[in-house]
Amino acid sequence: MTNNDIFKKLRVALMLRDDQIVEILELVDFRITKSELGAFFRDEKHENYMECGDQVLRNFLNGLVIHLRGTKENPKNPNDVLAKHKAQIPSKDGDSKRAEFKPKAKDEERARGDQAPGKSSTAKKPAKKQYPKGNSKTPVVEKVKYNFGKNKKS
Repeated sequence: MTNNDIFKKLRVALMLRDDQIVEILELVDFRITKSELGAFFRDEKHENYMECGDQVLRNFLNGLVIHLRGTKENPKNPNDVLAKHKAQIPSKDGDSKRAEFKPKAKDEERARGDQAPGKSSTAKKPAKKQYPKGNSKTPVVEKVKYNFGKNKKS
């Protein structure tokens, strides 16, 4: 895993915007512009992509400790800081917290009153098995047949 991958995952996990990351880096007297920071989050094939160096990542992690925990003289509760970040994220139009949001029926055939469930006019293909997000990785150990020392070629 590269420094850029670590930096991206931390940014997403902590729900940080570019300006917040710049402020965190300034806590440890490391100055960086938003455009320089944006180069770390670009696609590797982009012409303005830049590799995140060890120094940037180290200073970000040190600044993050100060940002979340505070200093000895002025300690903070990390959960309060994270809750504040979460509260600053604007809600989307389809957010379930909005009053006019009405959830759709999970199975449209069951919601129909004119037909029995499963009696559809169009034939459907069997649905592919859906795996939870993040489970699309290839297995580390593949299926292996063990002979337990027996040679079957004889």
